[in-house]
Amino acid sequence: MFKAICKTAPRQLTAAARSSCNSAPRRFAHAPATFDWKDPLQASNLFTDEEMSIAETAESYCQERMLPRVLDAYRNEDYDKKILEEMGELGLLGATIQGYDCAGVSSVASGLITRAVERVDSGYRSGMSVQSSLVMGGIEEFGTEELKQKFLPQLAKGKVLGCFGLTEPNHGSDPGSMETIAKPHPTKKGYYSLSGAKTWITNSPIADLLLVWAKLQETGKIRGFLIERSQCPPGTLETPPLKHKNGLRASITGMIQMDGCPVPEANLFPGVEGLRGPFSCLNSARYGIAWGTMGALEDCIDRARTYALDRKQFKNNPLAKYQLVQKKLSDAATDASYGILAATQVGRLKDEGKAAPEMISMIKRQNCDRALVNARVLQEIFGGNAVSDEYHIGRHVANLFVTQTYEGQSDIHALILGRAITGIQAFC
Repeated sequence: MFKAICKTAPRQLTAAARSSCNSAPRRFAHAPATFDWKDPLQASNLFTDEEMSIAETAESYCQERMLPRVLDAYRNEDYDKKILEEMGELGLLGATIQGYDCAGVSSVASGLITRAVERVDSGYRSGMSVQSSLVMGGIEEFGTEELKQKFLPQLAKGKVLGCFGLTEPNHGSDPGSMETIAKPHPTKKGYYSLSGAKTWITNSPIADLLLVWAKLQETGKIRGFLIERSQCPPGTLETPPLKHKNGLRASITGMIQMDGCPVPEANLFPGVEGLRGPFSCLNSARYGIAWGTMGALEDCIDRARTYALDRKQFKNNPLAKYQLVQKKLSDAATDASYGILAATQVGRLKDEGKAAPEMISMIKRQNCDRALVNARVLQEIFGGNAVSDEYHIGRHVANLFVTQTYEGQSDIHALILGRAITGIQAFC
């Protein structure tokens, strides 16, 4: 059409348009591109050399040092906290933060890190995300300079472990109704006293630093507090683990139980109140989840493809020969490719300060949902072998159900998007 316009109506075109017509590239001037099933839409072309180098570093570490440990960790619900130190040595923790011994890389680069980690296991990515996005991100955005200097370098090295306490036993999707209370300490001047309980908290049993959100008794306003475990008297802070999980077994999860836990006023975030604080932290973590779930799905695709090519049935034919198997792989590869492109776009906007929270809700919801749906379908390719953890696919499926549930269950993100589309609040 554009060529036809150039030929039939040259007098109606501007000089710039005529120049464009004359310089239009010829078709088939180059060799046809080949299709790469591992990167179907060539998303890697959108990454900078630095981002590709970071991705390669993360991928090498994850495949060489984390993957060999994951089966025993998942079977035994055992999380080795040295993993965060290893990540810290490579600069993978709090990677987007500028200064404080952090790498200061792009949001896309941090996404590529989480993609590599979750390609091994969602639980490992959860432990890293809590440290990087929720705790370090919260301190970097809302903490005083003194708090940043005190905690961020050690958190970046994995020498100090953090956790993030928002969800409560009676309040998950409705954090505004939290029951944890902070009030002036009755005997320690310049301190607050925190009482209440948080649950389903990644890293809490091993955390040295606990970022806890509580309501001020005097005003009802939600504020953020940094609790240093070493400074808590006996009986004021307990963090029992939650065992016998069906998913995320390679990460450690627990509760935070506070009974008059003393926190100095200096450890209160000064510039933020209400849910804006925790939701800002969660948005960064949700962005990482959108990348991570694509890594888990890509591992499912790789393993299902290998199994389908190796497994012979029906006159010694590989399963990959059959149409239903190929459709499963095609659907999964398509969703993974689209999900990576969407996460890349939002990451670029995020670094430009142009990413609306609803964008992150959209990619978190979509990528988690499609990863779970496709992983469950790919599981069918393995038949009865899918129940064996040595094939890894069942572990990914169990983990992906959790990613679809936490940090905003998919229905909640649908309501966030619905409110943005219609202007009508549907939560109550």
